[in-house]
Amino acid sequence: MYRFKTLSEFHRYSNLPKPQHPLISLVDYSKVNYPTNSNEIKWMQDFYSIGLKRNVNEKFNYGQQKYDFDEGVLAFVAPKQVLTIQIQQNITANASGWLLLIHPDFLWNTQLAKSIKNYDYFGYSVNEALFLSKKEESIIVELLKNIKREYQSNIDKFSENIIISQIELLLNYAERYYQRQFITRKITNHEILVKLETALNSYFSKKNTLINGFPTVVQIANDLNLSPNYLSNMLKTISGQSTQQHIHNKLIEVAKEKLSTTELSVSEIAFELGFEYPASFSKLFKNKTTVTPIAFRKSFN
Repeated sequence: MYRFKTLSEFHRYSNLPKPQHPLISLVDYSKVNYPTNSNEIKWMQDFYSIGLKRNVNEKFNYGQQKYDFDEGVLAFVAPKQVLTIQIQQNITANASGWLLLIHPDFLWNTQLAKSIKNYDYFGYSVNEALFLSKKEESIIVELLKNIKREYQSNIDKFSENIIISQIELLLNYAERYYQRQFITRKITNHEILVKLETALNSYFSKKNTLINGFPTVVQIANDLNLSPNYLSNMLKTISGQSTQQHIHNKLIEVAKEKLSTTELSVSEIAFELGFEYPASFSKLFKNKTTVTPIAFRKSFN
C-alpha cells in the first residue's frame, strides 16, 4: 500500500506536473495517469481530497463498498482513509473532472481546521457520493476554479483567507446538496427504512441480544452496507431521528411488550435485551417514557 504524505508525492505518482502550491492543488482529472502495471492500487493519503469525477476508467472502493464513476459525482476523502482503485484494463474512457487536494497544514490556525471535522460526508463511503444536478455542478466547478485562480496569482496577506472562504462555501453547498439528495431519493430511503426495521427485529430476538447485546450504530450500518455517518444523517432527514434513536425506540418497543405480556422480572427483561446491568435498562426506559419499568407494568395490572 502506498502512503502519500505530501501533495507532491501524489502528483509524481499520478504523472502530473509539480503542484504550484505545496499545500493546495486543483488537478484536472483528465490528466491523471496512474501506473498501469497493476490491476489494483491501494493507498493512504495525509491530506483531504474532494473529487468531482465522471466517466472514469477505474472502480473506487473503501473496504467492500464500490462505486463506478460513470456520471458526475462529488466524493470526499479525509486524511488517513484507505482508498483502493481497481484499474480496468483494455477499456477506454474519457475521464474528466477535478480533484482538489488540501493538506491539513494549509488550514492551520484557521477556524476551518476545527470545523472541517464536523462535515460528516468526509466519513461517507464512495458509494454514498453526492450526485449533482447540472446547476449544482456548475456552482461547484466555479468555486474550484476560483480557488485555483487565487493560489496561482501573486500570494499576499489576503490570499489564504480568500481560499479558505471558497473552501468553506464549497463544503456548505455540499452539505445543502446532500440534504437535497436524502429527500429526493425517497424510494431508496424507504427501502433502507424497511431493511433497518428488519435488522432491528433480528437483533432484538432473544437469541441475538443474549449473545451479542443490543446493536450498535456501526453494526446496523454494516448490515445495511452504509457508513454510520451517512445512515444517521439520512435517517435524521427522513424521520427526524438518528440511528441511535431508532435503536432505542425499537428497544423500548420490545421492552414494553415484555413488561405487559410476560411475568419476567425487570432484571430478566434487561438481560434478554442485552443489558449487563438492570439499572442501565431502567434508566434508559425512564428517560424515553418518563416512567420506570415497574410503573409501566403496574399500569397494565
